[in-house]
Amino acid sequence: MEIAEELARQQKAISVAEFFEKNRQILGFDSAPRALITVVKEAVDNSLDACEEAGILPDIFVQIKRDGDYYQAIVEDNGPGIVSAEIPRVFAKLLYGSRFHTLRQSRGQQGIGISAGVLYSQLTSGKPTRVVSKIGPGHPAYYFELTINTSQNEPEILKAEEIEWERPRGTRVELEMEGSYVRSRRQSVYGSLKSAAIVNPHARITLVEPDGNVEVFERATDALPKKAYAIQPHPAGIELGELIKLLRYTEKKKLRVFLKETFSSIGAITAQELCSLSGQDPERAPGSLNHEEAKKLLSAFKQIKVKSPPVDCLSPIGEELVKAGLEKEYRLDFIATCSRPVSVYSGNPFLVEVGLGYGGELEREGRVEILRFANRVPLIYQQGACAVTHALENISWKSYSLSSPAGGGIPVGPAVLLVHLASTNIPFTSESKDAIADVPEILAEIDLGLKEVGRKLRRYLSRQSLLKERREKEEIIKKILPRIARKLSEVLEKEEPDIGPVVAKIMGNLLVKRAITQENGLASVRIDVENHSDLHRRFKLHEVLSCRAESADPLPKVIPIGDAYDHHWKMSMAPGERVTLCYQMPSEARLLQPVVEGVEEEIVTGAKVI
Repeated sequence: MEIAEELARQQKAISVAEFFEKNRQILGFDSAPRALITVVKEAVDNSLDACEEAGILPDIFVQIKRDGDYYQAIVEDNGPGIVSAEIPRVFAKLLYGSRFHTLRQSRGQQGIGISAGVLYSQLTSGKPTRVVSKIGPGHPAYYFELTINTSQNEPEILKAEEIEWERPRGTRVELEMEGSYVRSRRQSVYGSLKSAAIVNPHARITLVEPDGNVEVFERATDALPKKAYAIQPHPAGIELGELIKLLRYTEKKKLRVFLKETFSSIGAITAQELCSLSGQDPERAPGSLNHEEAKKLLSAFKQIKVKSPPVDCLSPIGEELVKAGLEKEYRLDFIATCSRPVSVYSGNPFLVEVGLGYGGELEREGRVEILRFANRVPLIYQQGACAVTHALENISWKSYSLSSPAGGGIPVGPAVLLVHLASTNIPFTSESKDAIADVPEILAEIDLGLKEVGRKLRRYLSRQSLLKERREKEEIIKKILPRIARKLSEVLEKEEPDIGPVVAKIMGNLLVKRAITQENGLASVRIDVENHSDLHRRFKLHEVLSCRAESADPLPKVIPIGDAYDHHWKMSMAPGERVTLCYQMPSEARLLQPVVEGVEEEIVTGAKVI
């Protein structure tokens, strides 16, 4: 027999499950700690996606148990559940899912995640994965024990039965595996869930650790993320091979109809213009275009200006919730956020969101903490291989008041940087989904977002530096002026004057001066407010009394607070302006020091600042 014939007999196909069985490190199962993190992350991502698609506020329970030589990971949610016929394929068939061919933002795209966890579990422990799911009250709960037949990439059902389950709906998955539980700030189950809680502020996540310690990441909002809707591919960045494939396999009979209905942002007029520019008959069959004609059509795509893709295919976090997420998990002095406009790479819409937190309890001498996210999923490993890190390292952070090592790199200082990429197709560097590829369009948007929050930080620190100088100057003045006033009053034999107005004028402060006169059981209160600064000031002035004020001019807004009443006036004062507020109250009524809200403490004299 010829060698070629013998070699031909040895050729055979392998299933995707069999491939990953021998190459599990590609999916992120290359170490014991990382394997446990990956399994939990994939299960939690599935739960979050399912809850959001069903319009349910996620309430997710995660428990890690030590069971002899293995760890048991349990993830349970309050989602819509899974119909019994689909449970085996969802959990025990790789590359099975509903999102791969859909252009909209979602956490899972490839259909590998949780089924890869099932594969790792059966490889290391030899035990099946246990799944319980219920689709609603009045429906039975179904219990399955599953493994994957790796040679065929098909589920094997070891046990299937109806059971009683106290939850009205939801899904529970239990996996046993070799692993290692570590407790660290970032690369751990705890760190992964904490990061997930920051960019999913609508979710409540409970973690029970192997030692019984319970950590609860409470939700910061009851508002669900904006629902993402599927769109058609965008013509910007589409490649020739993809265009030829679309032309060949479309069911549309006319080229103009194909262009209008296959791509987003192309209407009837634009479709006609594309046909004209490429020299094609708009009525011809799309599949009849040859290679050269397809190239001309692709060239026409680049000549016309097409509006940006619809933004409803994306579900960004939003600047307010990025800030709320950071505030929830960190104690910070300052937070800046930025949301970039929607852009496109290779026909895929994407959007970059950036958050920067500074000060508070963050380490002052260590490197800035980097939080990377893709479609609301934390990226824990391969930080150095990620586009986020590369964009960050290429910025001169000294220009934004953060220390930067010689030759560039991650800056040093008490700061945390959050970067979230939302896209219909995240360009990961590998199947483990740990790092974003260096796509030029994405790098450019991350760079612009980081620089924007950097400018906001620079303005904040510059302002803080000026305020510090003011505080030091005012402290010196307050030490000297009382001595001068005391000496003058002794020399002139007069009462020692109030130096508050003098300090306010010297410092250019906002002066709040209150005077009270008593007559016939009534106390008449007069508050003079003077703006000695050279800036327009907008703020609220509060007076908290034990009763309602009478004859107030101008009228304040009154809010009961317990046994007292908060009277507040909205003020808008030009430089040099003076405003007088008056009211009356019974002589026996109690009142607190005036309170100013909305300006820095350092520029106010005569009142408390909140």
